[in-house]
Amino acid sequence: MADPTTTITPAAAGAADTAAGPKTMDAGKWANKRVYLRLVIYTAGIHVFAGFIMLLFELGSRNK
Repeated sequence: MADPTTTITPAAAGAADTAAGPKTMDAGKWANKRVYLRLVIYTAGIHVFAGFIMLLFELGSRNK
């Protein structure tokens, strides 16, 4: 949260921005790569978890 005692005028805040957008540490292709890597990891993890649950149901149905 911003410090309420400091004030930044809109003109001063926009002066640091470029035509491509604001300068941030996370902007660019590295951020996109991290998002895609996280997407792959989460997708693989969900599939492993779903496979484990299916295995439990299969093993449970055999013991009737």
